[in-house]
Amino acid sequence: MPKIPSLSGVKLIKILEKVGFQRVRQKGSHVILINSFGVRIVVPIHPNRKLKQGLVRVIIKEAGLTRKEFLKLLKNRKA
Repeated sequence: MPKIPSLSGVKLIKILEKVGFQRVRQKGSHVILINSFGVRIVVPIHPNRKLKQGLVRVIIKEAGLTRKEFLKLLKNRKA
């Protein structure tokens, strides 16, 4: 299984929006997303910086996605 890549916050937000998360608000450089089950995720958006693999992995876990599902969504997004 391939490693989870480091991504920009904007790309990660777009993937999370595909699986049902919606932007609720933004406070500074942090975007807060929530889904219909009430799961809240905070994604930092810093210009010219990518989120490290560990943080991406934690956010994927909080979102209830498996690594395989996430990589499939990421691949579909690039195609």
